[in-house]
Amino acid sequence: MTFQEIKAHDQAHIMNTYGRSDACIVTGKGALCKDTEGKEYIDFTSGIGVNSLGFCDEDWVKAVSAQASTLQHISNLYYTLPDVELADTLCARTGYAKVFFGNSGAEANEGAIKVARKYSFDTYGAGRDKIVTLVNSFHGRTVTTLAATGQDVFHTFFFPFTEGFVYAKAGSMEDLKAACDGSVCALMLEFIQGEGGVVPLDPEYVKEAAAFCKENDILLIADEVQTGIGRTGTLLASEQFGVFPDITTLAKGLGGGLPIGAVMVSEKLSNVMGASSHGSTFGGNPVVCAGANTVLKKLDDTMLKSVLEKGETIRAALSGCKNVASITGLGMMIGIELKEGTSAEVRAACMEKGLLVLTAKAKVRLLPPLTISDEELEKGLEILKIVLDA
Repeated sequence: MTFQEIKAHDQAHIMNTYGRSDACIVTGKGALCKDTEGKEYIDFTSGIGVNSLGFCDEDWVKAVSAQASTLQHISNLYYTLPDVELADTLCARTGYAKVFFGNSGAEANEGAIKVARKYSFDTYGAGRDKIVTLVNSFHGRTVTTLAATGQDVFHTFFFPFTEGFVYAKAGSMEDLKAACDGSVCALMLEFIQGEGGVVPLDPEYVKEAAAFCKENDILLIADEVQTGIGRTGTLLASEQFGVFPDITTLAKGLGGGLPIGAVMVSEKLSNVMGASSHGSTFGGNPVVCAGANTVLKKLDDTMLKSVLEKGETIRAALSGCKNVASITGLGMMIGIELKEGTSAEVRAACMEKGLLVLTAKAKVRLLPPLTISDEELEKGLEILKIVLDA
C-alpha cells in the first residue's frame, strides 16, 4: 500500500486516539529509520523511551527470535527460565527483594497501588488506603492511574474515577504533610515528571519526603516507567536522588521494544501479595523477557557512563541556541524550554528536516536511544540547532 492508502485504512478502522505525524515508518536500524517514501530520519524519541538499544539491535533480535522459535508463551501456571533470569538480574542490580511482571507502565503502577493498599490493610486494617501523588504528575491512562495522575486535564469524561487519591504540590513538604491525615498509605512520585514537562524534583525535597514517609510507615512508590533502565545515566534515577523507595515501577526501556511492566518491592513487602491476589496472562512472557535480559546485559557501567556523557553533549550543543530558554532533565531525558513558538512547531520543523523529537507540554522532549552513535547524535543535533536558531 502507498502511504496515503495506509493512512486512509488507519483512519477508517483504528480509533482516532492519536495525533499521528504524517509518515509511516517501515524500517529502522540503530537510531535511523525510514518511511514508506524512503525518507530517512534520525530518531531522538526511542518510541517514547522504549527502544533503549535503538532499532533492531542485533543481539536483542537474536535473543527474541531464538526464544520465539523455542517457546513463545505458556502462562504463569508454569515456570519459565527467561522471567526467572530477568527477576534475578533486576533484584541483584537494584537491591529489591521481589518483582512482579506485567505488560505496561500503567499496569505496573496499578500493581504498586495494590501492593501498598494491601500492606496497609494487613498491617492497620481498613480505612488507611489513600495515596498521595504530586501535582503535574502522570501515572498512566487506565481509570485508576488517570485518577492517580495529578493533572486536572486528565480528570474528564471517564467518570467515575477511582477514589482514594489526594494531590500535593511537588517540592512542598508543608503540602505533603497536610495531605497525610492518617488515612494515607503511600506517596507515589516521579523523580522527573516526564509527561508533565520533564520537570525534575528537588533532591532535598525527595530525601525529606522519603524520611517523612519512613517515620510514618507511609510507603514510598517511585514511578520509574520513564526514568528507569539507564535513561538518566544510572540504572534507576533513585540512585541520583539518594533514596531507596519501598516500591519501584518500570516499563518502557526495559523491554527494548516489546511490552513489559515491572513492580519491584523491598524485603518489607516481599510477602504482601499471595496466590491470586494479582496476576497477568501475558506478564513474564518468555519472548519479552528474553529481550529485557539482553537490554540489562548491555546496560553495563560503560554504557551508563556514556549516557551521562551524551546527555552533557546534548546540553552543551543546545544551550546557546537562540530559541532555548532552559534545558531540564538528567542523562538522556531532556526537556527544552523555548523562548518563543510552540513545541509542536519545533517538532514539525525537525521532522521535515529528518529528525524525530517529542513534546512534553510546552517543552521539546528528547529521549534518544541509549546506544545512539556519536555520528548519529551529532547529525541530529545539527538539525535541531538549525531549527532552534531559525
